[in-house]
Amino acid sequence: MSIADCLCAVEPAGALSRFRRGYYACLYRRADAPFELTDAVLCADGPVRSLVELALEPEFRRGHGALYDAVNTGWVEISRLRALLATTPVPKDGEGRIVLAVDVTSWLRPDADTSPERRFCHVSGYGANTGQNVPGRPYSFVAAVEPGRTSWTTVLDAVRVRPGDDLTELTADQIREVHARLTRSGHLDQDDPELLVVLDSGYDATRLAWLLADLPVELVARVRSDRVYYDDPGEPAYRPKGGRPARHGRRLTLADPATWREADLRTRNDTRRYGAATAAGWDRMHQQLQRRGPWAGQHPASETRSRPTCGPGSSSPPTPS
Repeated sequence: MSIADCLCAVEPAGALSRFRRGYYACLYRRADAPFELTDAVLCADGPVRSLVELALEPEFRRGHGALYDAVNTGWVEISRLRALLATTPVPKDGEGRIVLAVDVTSWLRPDADTSPERRFCHVSGYGANTGQNVPGRPYSFVAAVEPGRTSWTTVLDAVRVRPGDDLTELTADQIREVHARLTRSGHLDQDDPELLVVLDSGYDATRLAWLLADLPVELVARVRSDRVYYDDPGEPAYRPKGGRPARHGRRLTLADPATWREADLRTRNDTRRYGAATAAGWDRMHQQLQRRGPWAGQHPASETRSRPTCGPGSSSPPTPS
């Protein structure tokens, strides 16, 4: 049961009470049973492995038949729930900036042969083998990251990646919608720092930056260690024999330190557990794009920043990240 705002001596308790009432309003069909089922999932002692176990939780005050009715016939208004999540307190870093993390988590269903819209999900270390493709349902999550060393996050959006979906376009739409909801809820203003979005190496950061070029966001993405970048070729030079002006400048291969020019930025930080961590960065570098696949019919002059980093206590060249 939610408690009234007037009885809340602490603001977090009042925010939780308002969120619970808002969540209950998002349940348009059989609201009581899904509401208590949510409490049972959150308050269960350990991972939830079956629905029937939730019927034994004290938070679920109905029989197991109402539990299955809540799952089969209950209805949650997803758009209203997304708007509600945007109104909750969103954590910010020391500079007052909201940091979003985007990643895909798969719900593996290898034995659910009759479940529709499954797709192969890449899994590392599943069973005895590594790097397998297991049937399941992948979901793309957007969460606001807490500052400091903590595992708590504020989930703001979740979308199923269906067969045939373009992950880069789906991620761009998610970030754009989350940015709009945060702006409407008052978390973002024109004077606030740009939204920071953190991505893993599995995303096409160059194309994602192109799709979000009109949005005031900053992308930070890990890149593979074998990526190749080029700097600005400069002004077109006169060629006695003619020919097309160069579109790419000097080559920089992350896996070959011999191709690295003088870094535009160097940082060094002392960590408590890993010693000294150093990083080198080069500004206004770009990749060589091909006129096929997602870039067919368009060829933007995308620019990215590559930062190979050096692990502490290592005498070898820096390892790109």
